[in-house]
Amino acid sequence: MGRAYFISGIDTGVGKTAVTGLMARSLAERGHDVITVKMVQTGNDGFSEDLDMHRRIQGGVRYEEDDRRLTAPQIFKFPSSPLLAASLEGRAVDADAIVRAVRQCAERHEIVLVESAGGLDVPLTGSMLSVDLAAAEGWPLVLVTSGRLGSINHTLLSLEAAKSRRMKVAGVVHNWCEGADPTIDRDTARTTLRYLAKWGFPPTVVRVPKFDMDGPYPDIDFSEIFS
Repeated sequence: MGRAYFISGIDTGVGKTAVTGLMARSLAERGHDVITVKMVQTGNDGFSEDLDMHRRIQGGVRYEEDDRRLTAPQIFKFPSSPLLAASLEGRAVDADAIVRAVRQCAERHEIVLVESAGGLDVPLTGSMLSVDLAAAEGWPLVLVTSGRLGSINHTLLSLEAAKSRRMKVAGVVHNWCEGADPTIDRDTARTTLRYLAKWGFPPTVVRVPKFDMDGPYPDIDFSEIFS
């Protein structure tokens, strides 16, 4: 069995989809067999725009699991939390289907990058948050953050949510953010490192620079997170 990792962010729009694609690209270039999964996609009908972004960053690769819908097992039309989007269609998020899909991907691939829907505490069902599913499955967290004003609060709250559930944290990805004050950006990264160490997590923060979504894509070494 391969290893699944939970890729979540401190907020919507922090760049976790692009980062997931970059990690998959980097890992593949370093000889790893990696696949990505968008565990719940909202705001789409019959396809996952986030999964499409992963594949574009990966160089247009396609997997058999894409055709079998294992890499986008839950898709809803309304752009909102999975709980709300599903309820508007008279449906419910099928957490078991997500787990089965990820496990089937892990049977054939060394690393499975599972991108969350929104942040850690986004509701999947009336009784389950995204982080609850990841914690129950034992997926180590890779948290995507940035250096914009307010990020440090959301970053530490997210790490506390993981800590309270005894989750493993593989590392933090500090994404470039347009307009971020350089002083705040540097302090956010330093503070994140300090609290990772204080709370017993690996003090690993990998920076992602500015890049064009249409390429070329930066070669970032994420091996410290996946070592």
